[in-house]
Amino acid sequence: MNEPLAADYQQWLKSLKNRIQSAQQRAVLAVNQELITLYWHIGSKILQRQQQQGWGSKVIDQLAQDLRRAFPDLKGFSVRNLKYMRRFAGLWPDAEFVQQPAAQLPWFHICTVMDKVQTENERQWYMQKTIEHGWSRNVLVHQIESCRVRTAYHFGYWQLFHHFQRYALRTLPG
Repeated sequence: MNEPLAADYQQWLKSLKNRIQSAQQRAVLAVNQELITLYWHIGSKILQRQQQQGWGSKVIDQLAQDLRRAFPDLKGFSVRNLKYMRRFAGLWPDAEFVQQPAAQLPWFHICTVMDKVQTENERQWYMQKTIEHGWSRNVLVHQIESCRVRTAYHFGYWQLFHHFQRYALRTLPG
């Protein structure tokens, strides 16, 4: 290969590599969105049946067995994961939310947020920050737990401060 062709080839190859990587990322996001939407749908249907027909949690055990038997090569249909799906649909009953922010996160990020964050506003905040900053699951857990520590510290500090104001300042000689 002559030199001008080699330089042109390298640029062309780089362009193709970038296009391939971009297509791979879009494919992963599309698959993830479908998975999250499916999990929400399954959870929503479980909730619906339990409310309408008074089914207890035993139906989830049976459903897990039946789905694993029907789809032996697929993971994700354990009793525990089906309960996460039900909780997911209960916490986010709006399908549009699931198709937007939630679908941009991996399933176990969503499970982590459900397990560790109590309020809806906080859950939405952590999900948005995870998307913005590309946090791994470990970083997400660290962010949640460090915020709890800071909150507990500040809450404890303010309790001590108010206690001091209320009682100690009254007893000081004037």
